[in-house]
Amino acid sequence: MSELVIQLARAGFLALLWLFVLAALRVVRSDLNSASGMRVSMPGAGRFSGRGGPAKSGKPSRNKSKTPRQLVVTDGALSGTRISLEGRPIMIGRADDSTLVLDDDYASTRHAKLSLRGTDWYVEDLGSTNGTYLDRAKVTGPTKVPLGVPIRIGKTVIELRS
Repeated sequence: MSELVIQLARAGFLALLWLFVLAALRVVRSDLNSASGMRVSMPGAGRFSGRGGPAKSGKPSRNKSKTPRQLVVTDGALSGTRISLEGRPIMIGRADDSTLVLDDDYASTRHAKLSLRGTDWYVEDLGSTNGTYLDRAKVTGPTKVPLGVPIRIGKTVIELRS
C-alpha cells in the first residue's frame, strides 16, 4: 500500500509541475501577443470634429516651422543634459557606445534610436524590455517625434527642442 501512495504522490507532483510550466508559457505567450498587437497613436491623430477636419483641442498649436536643434533630458538622472542634433542617428541605452548613455535599471542596453528622415525626426524602439513611450503611447515602429513631445525611456524623459 505504501508503494502505491508514493507512486501517486510522484504522479501528482509531476502533474503540478507541468501545470506550472504550462501556466508560465501561457503568460509569456500573452505578453508577446499583446506587445506585438499594439498600435501607436500620435497625439491628436484620429480625433475628428465631424466636419472633415481635425478636432481642436483648445491647446495653442506649436509653430511647425521650427526645426529641432537639440535633444534635452527633462526628467531622470541626467536631467538638464543637452545633445546637439546634427542629422546623425542618436542611440539611447545602457551600452557604453550609445550617444545618450542611461544609468537606468528600466532601460535596455540598446533601447531606442532617434533618426532624421527628410526634415522629421523619428523614434524607434529597438526591442527593449520595458518599451519606449511617446507622450504615453507605446512606440512599436518608427514614429515621428513632434517638437516638445516627451519621449519616456525607463525613468528618463527626453524632448526635441529648437
